[in-house]
Amino acid sequence: MSSTSTATRIAAPFLAGALLLPLSACSFSANGVSCSTSSCTVTLSGERAEADILGTTLSFGGVQDGRASLSVGGASVTCGQGETVTAGPLELQCSSVTDDSVELTASLG
Repeated sequence: MSSTSTATRIAAPFLAGALLLPLSACSFSANGVSCSTSSCTVTLSGERAEADILGTTLSFGGVQDGRASLSVGGASVTCGQGETVTAGPLELQCSSVTDDSVELTASLG
């Protein structure tokens, strides 16, 4: 048996686990969350809606003057439609902001 095939057999389970980790790093408590390997898209509607994304809790505080109020791991930010902001460990791209909801894509900054 060659050392290359042994190393490949040993590394394969670890590589498979590493590829699945980002996909399982998102869950939700309000509304839908969908994830790719490096980011999650979520729509939060209604005050106090929350989602756990990439190991961080993202909370929605509402919309005022077209800007969504968000809290990420203790950091508070506002985000308008089309803007990208950084909050805690996440970079948030707000794709849609309505009177009572925000749709955004979150990735690790």
